[in-house]
Amino acid sequence: MLKIEHLGIAVKNLNESISLFEQLLSTPCYKTESVASENVSTAFFKTGDSKIELLEATDENSPIAKFIAKKGEGIHHIAFEVENIEAEMRRLSALGFEILNATPKDGADNKLVCFLHPKTTNGVLIELCQEKR
Repeated sequence: MLKIEHLGIAVKNLNESISLFEQLLSTPCYKTESVASENVSTAFFKTGDSKIELLEATDENSPIAKFIAKKGEGIHHIAFEVENIEAEMRRLSALGFEILNATPKDGADNKLVCFLHPKTTNGVLIELCQEKR
Protein backbone atom coordinates (compact mmCIF):
# COMPACT_ATOMS: atom_id res chain seq x y z
CA MET A 1 0.00 0.00 0.00
CA LEU A 2 1.35 3.38 -0.97
CA LYS A 3 -0.34 5.74 1.49
CA ILE A 4 -3.58 6.68 3.17
CA GLU A 5 -5.42 8.18 0.21
CA HIS A 6 -8.40 9.55 2.12
CA LEU A 7 -10.67 9.25 5.12
CA GLY A 8 -14.35 8.83 4.31
CA ILE A 9 -16.78 10.58 6.64
CA ALA A 10 -20.52 9.82 6.53
CA VAL A 11 -22.66 12.96 6.88
CA LYS A 12 -26.37 13.67 6.93
CA ASN A 13 -26.23 16.95 5.01
CA LEU A 14 -23.45 17.42 2.47
CA ASN A 15 -23.89 21.17 1.97
CA GLU A 16 -23.80 21.91 5.71
CA SER A 17 -20.83 19.61 6.14
CA ILE A 18 -18.94 21.21 3.24
CA SER A 19 -19.29 24.57 4.97
CA LEU A 20 -18.17 23.10 8.30
CA PHE A 21 -15.09 21.39 6.82
CA GLU A 22 -14.14 24.45 4.77
CA GLN A 23 -14.00 26.37 8.04
CA LEU A 24 -12.32 23.56 9.96
CA LEU A 25 -9.62 22.87 7.37
CA SER A 26 -9.34 26.48 6.14
CA THR A 27 -9.47 25.23 2.56
CA PRO A 28 -12.25 25.02 -0.03
CA CYS A 29 -13.92 21.84 -1.19
CA TYR A 30 -12.19 21.10 -4.49
CA LYS A 31 -14.67 18.63 -5.94
CA THR A 32 -18.20 17.28 -5.54
CA GLU A 33 -19.41 14.19 -7.32
CA SER A 34 -22.28 11.71 -7.32
CA VAL A 35 -21.64 7.97 -7.49
CA ALA A 36 -24.94 6.51 -8.66
CA SER A 37 -23.87 2.88 -8.16
CA GLU A 38 -23.34 3.56 -4.43
CA ASN A 39 -26.27 6.00 -4.01
CA VAL A 40 -23.98 8.65 -2.60
CA SER A 41 -22.92 12.24 -3.17
CA THR A 42 -19.36 13.13 -2.23
CA ALA A 43 -17.24 16.19 -1.51
CA PHE A 44 -13.44 16.23 -1.36
CA PHE A 45 -10.91 18.29 0.55
CA LYS A 46 -7.12 18.17 0.33
CA THR A 47 -5.10 18.31 3.49
CA GLY A 48 -1.37 17.81 2.92
CA ASP A 49 -0.86 14.69 0.83
CA SER A 50 -4.16 13.15 1.93
CA LYS A 51 -7.83 13.87 1.36
CA ILE A 52 -11.07 13.94 3.29
CA GLU A 53 -14.16 12.59 1.51
CA LEU A 54 -17.59 13.54 2.84
CA LEU A 55 -20.35 11.08 1.89
CA GLU A 56 -24.09 11.80 1.90
CA ALA A 57 -26.65 9.12 1.07
CA THR A 58 -28.90 9.80 -1.90
CA ASP A 59 -31.17 6.84 -1.09
CA GLU A 60 -32.45 5.59 2.25
CA ASN A 61 -31.26 2.05 1.43
CA SER A 62 -27.70 3.03 0.57
CA PRO A 63 -24.74 1.82 2.62
CA ILE A 64 -24.15 5.37 3.92
CA ALA A 65 -27.78 5.77 5.04
CA LYS A 66 -27.59 2.43 6.84
CA PHE A 67 -24.28 3.40 8.46
CA ILE A 68 -25.69 6.70 9.76
CA ALA A 69 -28.87 5.01 11.02
CA LYS A 70 -26.77 2.50 12.96
CA LYS A 71 -23.78 4.57 14.11
CA GLY A 72 -24.53 8.22 13.35
CA GLU A 73 -22.31 10.58 11.43
CA GLY A 74 -18.60 9.93 11.57
CA ILE A 75 -15.65 8.13 10.05
CA HIS A 76 -16.97 5.56 7.62
CA HIS A 77 -13.79 4.18 6.04
CA ILE A 78 -10.06 4.54 5.54
CA ALA A 79 -8.88 4.38 1.94
CA PHE A 80 -5.43 3.20 0.98
CA GLU A 81 -3.91 3.94 -2.40
CA VAL A 82 -2.47 0.89 -4.14
CA GLU A 83 -0.42 0.50 -7.29
CA ASN A 84 -2.30 -2.56 -8.62
CA ILE A 85 -5.72 -3.07 -7.07
CA GLU A 86 -6.33 -6.53 -8.56
CA ALA A 87 -2.98 -7.86 -7.30
CA GLU A 88 -3.64 -6.35 -3.86
CA MET A 89 -7.11 -7.93 -3.77
CA ARG A 90 -5.58 -11.34 -4.56
CA ARG A 91 -2.85 -10.88 -1.95
CA LEU A 92 -5.25 -9.86 0.82
CA SER A 93 -7.79 -12.56 -0.07
CA ALA A 94 -5.04 -15.20 0.15
CA LEU A 95 -4.22 -13.89 3.63
CA GLY A 96 -7.83 -14.41 4.72
CA PHE A 97 -9.27 -10.91 4.40
CA GLU A 98 -12.85 -10.84 3.11
CA ILE A 99 -13.16 -8.75 -0.04
CA LEU A 100 -16.66 -7.24 -0.40
CA ASN A 101 -16.65 -6.96 -4.20
CA ALA A 102 -15.26 -9.61 -6.54
CA THR A 103 -13.82 -7.09 -8.99
CA PRO A 104 -12.78 -3.45 -8.67
CA LYS A 105 -15.59 -0.99 -9.35
CA ASP A 106 -15.74 2.65 -10.36
CA GLY A 107 -15.51 4.99 -7.40
CA ALA A 108 -15.38 8.73 -6.91
CA ASP A 109 -12.39 10.91 -7.81
CA ASN A 110 -11.37 8.84 -10.87
CA LYS A 111 -10.60 5.71 -8.85
CA LEU A 112 -11.11 1.97 -9.08
CA VAL A 113 -12.12 0.74 -5.63
CA CYS A 114 -12.87 -2.31 -3.55
CA PHE A 115 -13.69 -2.75 0.13
CA LEU A 116 -12.58 -5.18 2.82
CA HIS A 117 -15.19 -6.42 5.29
CA PRO A 118 -14.77 -4.80 8.72
CA LYS A 119 -15.12 -8.16 10.47
CA THR A 120 -11.67 -9.06 9.07
CA THR A 121 -10.06 -5.66 9.79
CA ASN A 122 -10.78 -5.04 13.49
CA GLY A 123 -14.10 -3.33 12.74
CA VAL A 124 -12.72 -0.78 10.27
CA LEU A 125 -14.08 -0.61 6.71
CA ILE A 126 -11.02 -0.48 4.46
CA GLU A 127 -11.15 0.79 0.88
CA LEU A 128 -8.43 0.04 -1.62
CA CYS A 129 -8.20 2.54 -4.44
CA GLN A 130 -6.18 2.87 -7.59
CA GLU A 131 -6.12 5.80 -9.98
CA LYS A 132 -7.84 4.90 -13.26
CA ARG A 133 -5.31 4.72 -16.08
